[in-house]
Amino acid sequence: MGDDLSIGDDFTSRLRACEPVAGCWISIGHPASAELLAGVGYDFAVLDGEHTEMTLEALATVVRAVAAAGTDTVPIVRVASNDPTEVKRVLDLGPVGVMVPSVETAAEAERAVDACTYRPHGRRGVAGYRAAGYGANLQEYVESASEEVLTIVQVESERGVENVAEIAAVNGVDALFIGPVDLSASLDVFGDYDADAMQDAVERIVDAADEANTPVGTLATSRAEVGVRDDWGVDFLAMGPDLAMLGETARDYLSTYRGRHE
Repeated sequence: MGDDLSIGDDFTSRLRACEPVAGCWISIGHPASAELLAGVGYDFAVLDGEHTEMTLEALATVVRAVAAAGTDTVPIVRVASNDPTEVKRVLDLGPVGVMVPSVETAAEAERAVDACTYRPHGRRGVAGYRAAGYGANLQEYVESASEEVLTIVQVESERGVENVAEIAAVNGVDALFIGPVDLSASLDVFGDYDADAMQDAVERIVDAADEANTPVGTLATSRAEVGVRDDWGVDFLAMGPDLAMLGETARDYLSTYRGRHE
C-alpha cells in the first residue's frame, strides 16, 4: 500500500497544480478491462459507481485491478450520491478520492468535503480497512488522509452553474468536474454542446474555477470530442467510458472488413 500512496501523492499534487492530467472512465465492473486500461498509462481512472451495475464489492475489485496494472494510474470513484455513509465506505477501499455528482450549492460541496475528512474537522469515520493497510498504517493514514484524499465535485445543472463561484471557493474542494450531458439536459439543450446556453455555462464554470485557483475537468466520450472538450479551457480530461471505446473500436473493425467486400 505504501507505493500506492506515494503514486497518489504525485497525482494529487499535479492535479491541484492544474497540470494537464488525462484519465479514462471505467463503467465495466470487471478487473480484466480495468487492469488493461490502467496498463495503457492514463494518469487516473474514474470508476463510475453512479450509473453502472457496479456494487461496492465490484468497485473494490476494480480498485485493486487498477493497482495490479503496475503503472502510475490512480483510481477515483464516482459515488452514486452525496451520501456520507457511501463516501466513507468507498474511501475505505483505497482510491485517491471521490467524485460527487450533482453538487448545486456551497453547502452541498461542504457536505462532500466533510464526508472525506476525519473528525474533528469532518464526519468520516475511522476504520482499519484497505486504505489504511488493513490497520497496519492506520495512524499514518488518519493523520494524512484528510489532506491527501481528493474531493471532486460535479457541476452539471443550471442551479450548480448559478452557484459555481461559491462552490469552487469551498475549502477542501480539490476540483470541479463538468458533467456535459446532464448539464445540457438541465439547460434544455440536451446533446447540443454548441448551444449558446451550454457554451455560456461552460465558460462560467471555467472562469469560476480559474478565479478560485481550482482545477476543472470534464469528459470526452469519443476521440473527436477530445480536442473539442480540451478547448473548453479545462485543466484535465477523462476519456471514455470503456464501453464507448469498445463500441467504437468494434465498429471500426467491422467497417474495415465489410469495406473490403462491398
